Amino acid sequence: MQRSGAVRVLVLGGEWAWRDEVCRAAQACGAVVVSHDPDVLLLPVRGSEEERLREVRRVIAENPERPVIVVGAREEAREPMLLLGEGIYDCLPWPAEAPRFSHALRRAAEWRKLAVENRTLKHGVQERRPPRLGLMVGSSPAMMDLYRVIVQLAPTSASVLILGDEGAGKELVARTIHDRSERVGAFVSARCRRGGDADFARELFGDDARPGLIEDSHKGTLFLDDVDALGPRGQAQLLRVIEERAVRRGGLSRPVDLRLVTATSTDLNAESDEGRFREDLLFRLQVVTLQVPPLSARREDLPALIEHFTQHYAMILGRPAPSLSPEARDALVRHPWPGNLRQLAQTLERAVLLARGDMIVRDDVERALAPRANVSSAEPWRTLAEIEREYIDRVLLHTNGNKTRAAEVLGIDRRTLSRLFARERVEGAASH
Repeated sequence: MQRSGAVRVLVLGGEWAWRDEVCRAAQACGAVVVSHDPDVLLLPVRGSEEERLREVRRVIAENPERPVIVVGAREEAREPMLLLGEGIYDCLPWPAEAPRFSHALRRAAEWRKLAVENRTLKHGVQERRPPRLGLMVGSSPAMMDLYRVIVQLAPTSASVLILGDEGAGKELVARTIHDRSERVGAFVSARCRRGGDADFARELFGDDARPGLIEDSHKGTLFLDDVDALGPRGQAQLLRVIEERAVRRGGLSRPVDLRLVTATSTDLNAESDEGRFREDLLFRLQVVTLQVPPLSARREDLPALIEHFTQHYAMILGRPAPSLSPEARDALVRHPWPGNLRQLAQTLERAVLLARGDMIVRDDVERALAPRANVSSAEPWRTLAEIEREYIDRVLLHTNGNKTRAAEVLGIDRRTLSRLFARERVEGAASH
């Protein structure tokens, strides 16, 4: 009898004895070996590089919708890259360590499930929720490729450099990587600042009085956006943390276990060539590089994104999600969105605020896209900080003032929530 939730695998090719060995190893990992309709294909390969690549290409061509894991891959740097370039899901040496084999099977099966769900949606079967990976929405080829890589790398400890235009969703990618990892610590996010190298260094590395963001990220993930803005001192300190796996503070070396994810919209290789970014640090940051596509490269995702943001901001504002008139939806789909996801999200937030009744009409969209100065004083804009605080207050009300539980609901750690309140007190005092 098949175990509930077990990964279904089919082993293709290979010598009989080796194929049987692979089958037994898969079963030892909890998988079920089947003869048809598998979740994952296992492909033992031997022979010359040319023979191995030819076999991989054949299997990929015959099974375009199923993840293929090659077993018996040579550990040289060249072959895994060649095989991944052919479109396989993963490649393993043989014999493979049981935890690594089990993990590869599980993640490949998750990827298969995601692909099936998205294909079903495209074929017209109604699905209430837009296609997504975590909070990432979209089923365009560019996003499906990104999902595949995220699912594959998230469980590892590799440092990740995320590239993409401003507003493309780089932090969302970083958060998804953390959420799909097995790290038990918090996801801590910070944006590097130009000009304030010393101030940001204290915030990042801490000082004698208090720990910084690096220690807050212990056993979790630290996301540094705009990493190109780090000054020389910050770059040197960050490199030392990576190499020593510790942060020096108060005369002591304090061990830290964190995963570092960084992001930039700048060409760091060019910055390194010009001497503005350390080459040795860049080498450590870009163990894996992800490219987040701009909205212009995934326009087929716009309908799902429009639905997602409309519902999201209606929930935050505590009102029913409005529908969109055909004219409003057409205006949103046709807009070029040079500001990417950030601009789309802000526009739909404004449209939800401006909507009269239970429908967003084209006029609401046009006013939401207009400069802030063009909005009448009867409909004042609220700042993002004000909306953020309102949402936090609503969550605290829901949790009866329990800040630890509120931080869990908000998807941030307890210290980050405390920092938000501390910053608000400082800004409030400064304004009086």
